[in-house]
Amino acid sequence: SLENRGRVAEELKRADAVVLTYACDQPSTLNRLSSFWLYELRRLEISAPVIVVGCKLDRRTEEYSLSVEMVPLMQQFREIETCVECSAADMQQIAEVFYFAQKAVLHPTAPLFDQEAQTLKPRCMRALKRIFILCDHDMDGALNDEELNDFQQIKCFNAPLQAAEIVGVKRVVQDKLPEGFNELGLTLTGFLFLHALFIEKCRIETTWAVLRKFGYNDELRLRDDYMSVPSKKAPDQSYELTSETLEFLKGIFSTFDDDKDGVLSSSELEDLFSTAPESPWDETPFKDAVERTPSRGI
Repeated sequence: SLENRGRVAEELKRADAVVLTYACDQPSTLNRLSSFWLYELRRLEISAPVIVVGCKLDRRTEEYSLSVEMVPLMQQFREIETCVECSAADMQQIAEVFYFAQKAVLHPTAPLFDQEAQTLKPRCMRALKRIFILCDHDMDGALNDEELNDFQQIKCFNAPLQAAEIVGVKRVVQDKLPEGFNELGLTLTGFLFLHALFIEKCRIETTWAVLRKFGYNDELRLRDDYMSVPSKKAPDQSYELTSETLEFLKGIFSTFDDDKDGVLSSSELEDLFSTAPESPWDETPFKDAVERTPSRGI
C-alpha cells in the first residue's frame, strides 16, 4: 500500500537478502515481479541478493517447467541468485527457501562473478592468481598432482583427492579448455576456469571456502587478523626489516627482473603486483617513495 511504501523501502535497504514471492496458482503474481518489484529494487539501489520463491505449490494444477519460466527472468535480472518453489501448507521445500537465502548472504555471488559478462571479476581473478602462485611450489606455472592434492587436503578442505578425482578434473578442463592443462599440470587459466565453472554450477561456496582459507573477507581484502601489524609501544619506536625479510625481498625482485638488468620495468612491476587488488604505486605515499630510472623503471 502507498502508506507503507516508505517503510518497505527502509526495510529493503537494511535487508541482508530479499525473498520475492509469487503464487504458483496465480501467474499474474509472477508477472508483477518482473513488471514492478524487480525494477523497484533497482530504483532503490538494493544491493542485497534476491531469491524468487513460488508459494502455494500444492495449489498449482497445470504442469510447467520451473527452468523454462525462470531462465528468461534470471537473464533479464542478473541480481536474482536462485529460484525455488515451496508450499507452507504441506511443508514442501520450506527449508530450501531459507537455505538459499542464507547461502546468498554467506556466499555472495556479486563480489566474485560478473553476471552480465558471465566472467570472474578482476579482483576475484587477482585473489585466485595469488592462491595459485602460493600453491605452485616448484614455480613452473602449473599445479601437478602433488600440488593439487596439497591444495585440496592441507590448504583448503582437509580431504585428499583420489586418483580418479584428479583424472576427472583433468578431463573436465581439457574438454572445455585445452590450454587449462599441459604436461606439467593445471595451469592458471585452468584454475580460473574451474572456479568460474563452480559458480556457474551453483557451487559458489567452494570458491568462497578457498578464498577464506587464504585470508580473504567478503570484500576480497585480506583480513586484518591475517596481516596483523604490531603497534608501537613508545612514540619514538621505529621498525626495521629483518635480514630474512631483506633476503626474501631481494629474491622476489630477482624473480621478476626477467631481463636481469637490475631494474623493474613497468611491465615487470605490473607482473609483480598482478595479484594485488590495486597497484600500490598509483597512490600516495608509494608513488613518491620509489626511485625511478628514466625510461627504465624502478
